[in-house]
Amino acid sequence: MVALCSASGASAQIYLKLNCLYAVAGVVNPQIEFVASPHSTISLDATFSPWKSINGRHMHFGFFTGEYRCYFKQSVDGWYLSGNIGMTGFDISKPRLFANGHFLDFKSGYSKGFGLMLGVGFGYSHTFRERWVVDAFLAIDWFRSWYNGYTNDGQIVMNPNGHEHYRYPDPFNGSSEFLPSKIGVSIGYRLFKPKRHTTASR
Repeated sequence: MVALCSASGASAQIYLKLNCLYAVAGVVNPQIEFVASPHSTISLDATFSPWKSINGRHMHFGFFTGEYRCYFKQSVDGWYLSGNIGMTGFDISKPRLFANGHFLDFKSGYSKGFGLMLGVGFGYSHTFRERWVVDAFLAIDWFRSWYNGYTNDGQIVMNPNGHEHYRYPDPFNGSSEFLPSKIGVSIGYRLFKPKRHTTASR
Protein backbone atom coordinates (compact mmCIF):
# COMPACT_ATOMS: atom_id res chain seq x y z
CA MET A 1 0.00 0.00 0.00
CA VAL A 2 2.92 2.37 0.69
CA ALA A 3 4.29 1.70 -2.78
CA LEU A 4 0.86 2.27 -4.31
CA CYS A 5 0.38 5.60 -2.57
CA SER A 6 3.88 6.82 -3.44
CA ALA A 7 3.58 5.98 -7.14
CA SER A 8 2.79 9.07 -9.19
CA GLY A 9 3.00 10.64 -12.60
CA ALA A 10 4.32 9.04 -15.74
CA SER A 11 6.75 6.80 -13.87
CA ALA A 12 3.97 4.87 -12.09
CA GLN A 13 3.16 1.39 -13.38
CA ILE A 14 -0.37 0.75 -12.16
CA TYR A 15 -2.87 -1.45 -13.98
CA LEU A 16 -6.63 -1.62 -13.48
CA LYS A 17 -8.15 -4.97 -14.48
CA LEU A 18 -11.49 -6.73 -14.72
CA ASN A 19 -11.97 -10.50 -14.74
CA CYS A 20 -13.93 -11.15 -17.94
CA LEU A 21 -14.62 -14.81 -17.11
CA TYR A 22 -16.34 -13.88 -13.85
CA ALA A 23 -18.18 -10.99 -15.50
CA VAL A 24 -19.88 -13.40 -17.90
CA ALA A 25 -21.29 -15.22 -14.85
CA GLY A 26 -22.40 -11.96 -13.22
CA VAL A 27 -19.62 -11.98 -10.59
CA VAL A 28 -17.70 -8.71 -10.10
CA ASN A 29 -13.90 -9.03 -9.78
CA PRO A 30 -11.98 -5.74 -10.20
CA GLN A 31 -8.21 -5.83 -9.63
CA ILE A 32 -5.39 -3.34 -9.29
CA GLU A 33 -1.78 -4.37 -9.91
CA PHE A 34 1.27 -2.20 -9.43
CA VAL A 35 4.92 -2.88 -10.11
CA ALA A 36 7.15 -3.37 -7.07
CA SER A 37 10.36 -4.29 -8.93
CA PRO A 38 11.49 -5.29 -12.45
CA HIS A 39 10.31 -8.86 -11.76
CA SER A 40 7.55 -8.51 -9.17
CA THR A 41 4.18 -6.87 -8.60
CA ILE A 42 1.58 -6.56 -5.88
CA SER A 43 -2.04 -7.15 -6.83
CA LEU A 44 -5.17 -6.31 -4.81
CA ASP A 45 -8.55 -7.60 -5.86
CA ALA A 46 -12.12 -7.90 -4.61
CA THR A 47 -14.61 -10.55 -5.73
CA PHE A 48 -18.34 -10.19 -5.14
CA SER A 49 -21.15 -12.54 -6.12
CA PRO A 50 -24.57 -10.86 -5.87
CA TRP A 51 -26.43 -14.14 -6.51
CA LYS A 52 -28.54 -15.29 -3.58
CA SER A 53 -29.07 -18.69 -5.20
CA ILE A 54 -28.14 -20.58 -8.39
CA ASN A 55 -30.11 -23.75 -9.11
CA GLY A 56 -31.07 -23.92 -5.43
CA ARG A 57 -27.46 -23.51 -4.23
CA HIS A 58 -26.57 -20.41 -2.22
CA MET A 59 -23.82 -18.43 -3.99
CA HIS A 60 -23.65 -15.10 -2.14
CA PHE A 61 -20.05 -14.29 -1.14
CA GLY A 62 -17.22 -11.79 -1.20
CA PHE A 63 -13.40 -12.08 -1.17
CA PHE A 64 -10.68 -9.53 -0.62
CA THR A 65 -7.14 -10.69 -1.38
CA GLY A 66 -3.63 -9.34 -1.66
CA GLU A 67 -1.20 -11.16 -3.95
CA TYR A 68 2.55 -11.01 -4.56
CA ARG A 69 3.59 -12.05 -8.08
CA CYS A 70 7.07 -13.05 -9.21
CA TYR A 71 7.54 -12.81 -13.01
CA PHE A 72 10.20 -14.89 -14.76
CA LYS A 73 10.61 -12.48 -17.70
CA GLN A 74 9.66 -9.01 -16.47
CA SER A 75 6.84 -7.41 -14.51
CA VAL A 76 3.38 -7.71 -16.08
CA ASP A 77 4.72 -9.73 -19.00
CA GLY A 78 5.12 -13.51 -19.22
CA TRP A 79 4.74 -16.39 -16.77
CA TYR A 80 4.57 -15.80 -13.02
CA LEU A 81 4.12 -17.57 -9.69
CA SER A 82 2.15 -15.94 -6.88
CA GLY A 83 1.28 -16.14 -3.21
CA ASN A 84 -1.88 -14.63 -1.75
CA ILE A 85 -3.63 -13.96 1.53
CA GLY A 86 -7.18 -12.79 2.04
CA MET A 87 -10.47 -12.86 3.89
CA THR A 88 -14.01 -13.79 2.94
CA GLY A 89 -17.62 -13.51 4.02
CA PHE A 90 -20.22 -15.90 2.64
CA ASP A 91 -23.72 -17.32 2.45
CA ILE A 92 -23.05 -20.39 0.33
CA SER A 93 -23.76 -24.06 -0.21
CA LYS A 94 -20.46 -25.63 0.79
CA PRO A 95 -18.41 -26.87 -2.20
CA ARG A 96 -16.50 -30.17 -2.26
CA LEU A 97 -13.89 -31.43 -4.73
CA PHE A 98 -14.20 -34.89 -6.30
CA ALA A 99 -17.43 -35.82 -4.51
CA ASN A 100 -20.32 -37.90 -5.88
CA GLY A 101 -18.48 -38.49 -9.12
CA HIS A 102 -18.05 -34.77 -9.88
CA PHE A 103 -14.99 -32.51 -9.89
CA LEU A 104 -17.00 -29.92 -7.91
CA ASP A 105 -20.07 -30.83 -5.87
CA PHE A 106 -22.10 -29.08 -3.15
CA LYS A 107 -23.30 -30.24 0.24
CA SER A 108 -26.99 -30.11 1.11
CA GLY A 109 -28.05 -26.95 2.96
CA TYR A 110 -25.95 -23.81 3.25
CA SER A 111 -23.59 -21.94 5.57
CA LYS A 112 -23.26 -18.32 6.68
CA GLY A 113 -20.01 -17.02 8.10
CA PHE A 114 -16.53 -15.66 7.44
CA GLY A 115 -13.04 -16.97 6.87
CA LEU A 116 -9.37 -16.48 6.06
CA MET A 117 -7.52 -17.75 3.00
CA LEU A 118 -3.90 -18.47 2.11
CA GLY A 119 -2.70 -19.90 -1.18
CA VAL A 120 -0.49 -20.07 -4.24
CA GLY A 121 -1.11 -19.63 -7.94
CA PHE A 122 0.36 -19.16 -11.36
CA GLY A 123 -0.55 -17.28 -14.51
CA TYR A 124 0.52 -15.61 -17.71
CA SER A 125 0.35 -11.91 -18.62
CA HIS A 126 0.81 -10.39 -22.05
CA THR A 127 1.26 -6.66 -22.60
CA PHE A 128 0.12 -5.27 -25.94
CA ARG A 129 -0.35 -1.88 -27.57
CA GLU A 130 1.86 -0.31 -24.90
CA ARG A 131 -0.77 0.13 -22.16
CA TRP A 132 -3.07 -2.92 -22.41
CA VAL A 133 -2.58 -6.31 -20.74
CA VAL A 134 -4.37 -9.67 -20.79
CA ASP A 135 -3.86 -11.88 -17.74
CA ALA A 136 -4.86 -15.58 -17.36
CA PHE A 137 -4.49 -17.10 -13.88
CA LEU A 138 -5.38 -19.89 -11.45
CA ALA A 139 -4.89 -20.15 -7.66
CA ILE A 140 -5.56 -22.78 -5.00
CA ASP A 141 -6.10 -21.68 -1.39
CA TRP A 142 -6.39 -23.15 2.07
CA PHE A 143 -9.62 -21.81 3.57
CA ARG A 144 -10.20 -21.62 7.31
CA SER A 145 -13.88 -20.82 7.89
CA TRP A 146 -16.20 -20.18 10.83
CA TYR A 147 -19.95 -20.36 10.24
CA ASN A 148 -23.45 -21.48 11.17
CA GLY A 149 -25.06 -24.21 9.09
CA TYR A 150 -28.66 -24.20 7.85
CA THR A 151 -30.93 -26.78 6.26
CA ASN A 152 -32.47 -26.08 2.86
CA ASP A 153 -35.66 -24.82 4.55
CA GLY A 154 -33.71 -22.24 6.62
CA GLN A 155 -33.53 -24.03 9.98
CA ILE A 156 -30.25 -23.59 11.87
CA VAL A 157 -28.30 -26.80 12.54
CA MET A 158 -27.82 -26.90 16.32
CA ASN A 159 -25.69 -30.08 16.39
CA PRO A 160 -23.35 -30.00 13.36
CA ASN A 161 -20.82 -32.72 12.59
CA GLY A 162 -17.87 -32.62 14.99
CA HIS A 163 -19.97 -31.44 17.94
CA GLU A 164 -21.04 -34.89 19.12
CA HIS A 165 -19.08 -34.56 22.38
CA TYR A 166 -20.50 -31.13 23.25
CA ARG A 167 -22.63 -31.03 26.39
CA TYR A 168 -24.98 -28.36 25.03
CA PRO A 169 -26.07 -27.64 21.43
CA ASP A 170 -23.73 -25.21 19.64
CA PRO A 171 -24.46 -24.21 16.02
CA PHE A 172 -21.18 -22.28 15.52
CA ASN A 173 -18.87 -24.50 13.49
CA GLY A 174 -15.53 -24.36 11.66
CA SER A 175 -13.67 -26.20 8.93
CA SER A 176 -10.54 -26.15 6.78
CA GLU A 177 -10.16 -27.22 3.15
CA PHE A 178 -8.20 -26.61 -0.04
CA LEU A 179 -10.29 -25.16 -2.87
CA PRO A 180 -9.79 -23.21 -6.11
CA SER A 181 -9.91 -19.54 -5.15
CA LYS A 182 -9.05 -17.61 -8.31
CA ILE A 183 -9.51 -18.50 -11.95
CA GLY A 184 -10.06 -16.24 -14.89
CA VAL A 185 -8.91 -14.07 -17.75
CA SER A 186 -8.59 -10.36 -17.02
CA ILE A 187 -8.18 -7.40 -19.32
CA GLY A 188 -6.22 -4.48 -17.88
CA TYR A 189 -5.14 -0.96 -18.74
CA ARG A 190 -2.10 0.97 -17.51
CA LEU A 191 -3.22 4.20 -15.84
CA PHE A 192 -0.21 6.35 -16.68
CA LYS A 193 1.38 6.50 -20.10
CA PRO A 194 4.93 5.06 -20.17
CA LYS A 195 7.77 7.55 -20.56
CA ARG A 196 9.30 7.81 -23.98
CA HIS A 197 13.10 7.99 -23.96
CA THR A 198 14.62 10.44 -26.43
CA THR A 199 18.24 10.79 -27.51
CA ALA A 200 19.58 14.34 -27.53
CA SER A 201 21.40 15.30 -30.72
CA ARG A 202 24.68 17.25 -30.74
